[in-house]
Amino acid sequence: MALIERECVRQLLESSDPEAALVFVRGDCVVLPEDRIDDEHRRLVVARRRDLDRFLGGGTITEQQVDLLAERLDNAVRDLGA
Repeated sequence: MALIERECVRQLLESSDPEAALVFVRGDCVVLPEDRIDDEHRRLVVARRRDLDRFLGGGTITEQQVDLLAERLDNAVRDLGA
């Protein structure tokens, strides 16, 4: 079972807020705006919308890119011991 699912990644990609972040909270992947991330949860930020722009290079986002990004973020979270 994936910790970071493609729909969560899609939600982050569709956010117009460059500071929106994918946060892993209590076993769930959620997308939050910067002003809703308190100090306790700041260390649980997996990626920010602006970080993904660099990965994707602009343009239309394909389903393959969403899947690949979800897989990479899931691996990163697992490597960190989630």
